[in-house]
Amino acid sequence: MGRLFGTDGVRGVAGSDLTAGLAMDLAAAAAGVLAGSGAFAQARDAHRRPLAVVGRDPRASGEFLEAAVVAGLAGSGVDVLRLGVIPTPAVAYLTAELGAEFGVMLSASHNPAPDNGIKFFARGGVKLPDAVEDEIEARLAAGHGGDRPAGEPRSAREPRAALAGPAGVPEGGFGRVRDAVGQGERYLDYLLSTVTGPDPSAEPLAGLRVVVDCAHGAAAGFAPALLRRAGADVVTIGVEPDGLNINDGCGSTHLDVLADAVITHGADAGIAHDGDADRCLAVDAAGQVIDGDQILAVLALALRDAGRLDGDTVVATVMSNLGFRLAMRDAGISVVETPVGDRYLVAAMLDGKYMLGGEQSGHIIMLDHATTGDGLLTALHLLAQMARQDRSLAELAAVMTRYPQVLINIPGVDKSLVASSASLSEAVGAAEAELGDAGRVLVRPSGTEPTVRVMVEAVDPEQAQGLAARLAAVVRDLG
Repeated sequence: MGRLFGTDGVRGVAGSDLTAGLAMDLAAAAAGVLAGSGAFAQARDAHRRPLAVVGRDPRASGEFLEAAVVAGLAGSGVDVLRLGVIPTPAVAYLTAELGAEFGVMLSASHNPAPDNGIKFFARGGVKLPDAVEDEIEARLAAGHGGDRPAGEPRSAREPRAALAGPAGVPEGGFGRVRDAVGQGERYLDYLLSTVTGPDPSAEPLAGLRVVVDCAHGAAAGFAPALLRRAGADVVTIGVEPDGLNINDGCGSTHLDVLADAVITHGADAGIAHDGDADRCLAVDAAGQVIDGDQILAVLALALRDAGRLDGDTVVATVMSNLGFRLAMRDAGISVVETPVGDRYLVAAMLDGKYMLGGEQSGHIIMLDHATTGDGLLTALHLLAQMARQDRSLAELAAVMTRYPQVLINIPGVDKSLVASSASLSEAVGAAEAELGDAGRVLVRPSGTEPTVRVMVEAVDPEQAQGLAARLAAVVRDLG
């Protein structure tokens, strides 16, 4: 099989690409790497079993996949704290806060309900580097003996290879499983403290009316409560998850619903999350979309003005809008560029000791508060800037002019051909020559979906649309 891990964990259609057998085997392989040996295990107390925290979003398939992951971990000698339905960034936070060896999140983020995924966090709540993911995949393959497809059940006599001792029994015994109590509240308390400081009774969002769209996802039980505790008057949509309606016509991929609600309720702003709440997008009082680039620009300027933007540098991906780059240049802020994916942002931020990074899709990382993108944290700090500066969201976002950007997703194409196609390379070169310094072209395979993305940015929207359509046709011809 090809590489199992994508841009953000292992993802696929639940029950088909992502089976219970694969989930259990993958969990056991991860236990062997993250808790059994090597650098991640060196800090572990030898007198206790390793601990993993496991969370999920509300999609129906998360129930059986959670059971499979927990079985794989406990069967490998790992104690499991089951967090239940909870945002992805809460799993990262609690992995660090509880001193767990690693964390596991079951979610397909903004994808529709039939999809699901498995994400891992290493000790400290950080996403895994490629080398560690490769090690897990190698261990998974070795556990199958090289002759059985991933996810196919092992025979009753075939021992699990993760932490097994004699006769397949894990060293230190089998792991124990328990349900978390109060850990979600602990996460909310922490988020609130990042804007209130030592005074938990402070209400930094007092006077603001906010609509929050939780995408019928993991944010539903957390985001409204957080904003209300911060003093906001909160209107909710997308807060009735039934396991099948996650991201369905709501959330960060359907901002028109949020825009209508903001106007209807006369709100100051609207906040949209995705299924696992690691993203935050917004709309202003007039219903105009405020994307991740604009949010990042607002936060970057606020931190610079407070003298807290390390190196006067912000980290962004190759998808960031040209208008963002120009706004940062005009503000004297440097931009470090990474591939798409918040783990690449984090890696660059850690390497350069920068504290703020993000991407247009709404993953914003504030390393002085979190180890990964956190949609609830982002919303809290964005709204707090409105209150502190006594300015509307539209006024804050006006710091950058968003260049017209056309994005076309082409499904059903062999993504491996993108890098090797001479015809595509020639077409991209011609488009770049036509744009000159007045735009950008980006063609890349998606890391989370079976899709190739074509992005063209230009001052003239018709030119951007025409070039994007021309490049999309070339991509479709790749087959």
